[in-house]
Amino acid sequence: MSDDPLRKLLAAQRLGVLATIKRDGRPQLSVVTYVYDLGSDLIRVSVRDPLAKTRNLRRDPRATLQVTGPDGGTWVAAEGVAELGPVARDPHDDAVEALVEHYRDARGEHPDWDDFRAAMVRDERVLLRLPVDHVYGRA
Repeated sequence: MSDDPLRKLLAAQRLGVLATIKRDGRPQLSVVTYVYDLGSDLIRVSVRDPLAKTRNLRRDPRATLQVTGPDGGTWVAAEGVAELGPVARDPHDDAVEALVEHYRDARGEHPDWDDFRAAMVRDERVLLRLPVDHVYGRA
């Protein structure tokens, strides 16, 4: 996997479009910040529980993340079956701890971890894990 140019493109970016499936079968698209771990072939995204993409994934966990390279001519789509963690309910619960780890991997250290933790609970955040089953595109 580590020498797969499509997966390398996925690992090099942080912004993508997450596609989930609406109740009527049409795609629902959301621009998301993500982290992709090449070693485990896993995408992680912080999502909000009450939003459409999360409701869609609870009903049908199939998802695709599409990422475009900086030149606009390269792209990759990564497909998988989403796994949703628990909703953040307490600033020090396991859900928030996973979101802290995710934030560190995505952006580094936060200037105010207490504020971050409170926001995760207030926003009803959930960590989405997307094991990659298949990739396609042009790298």
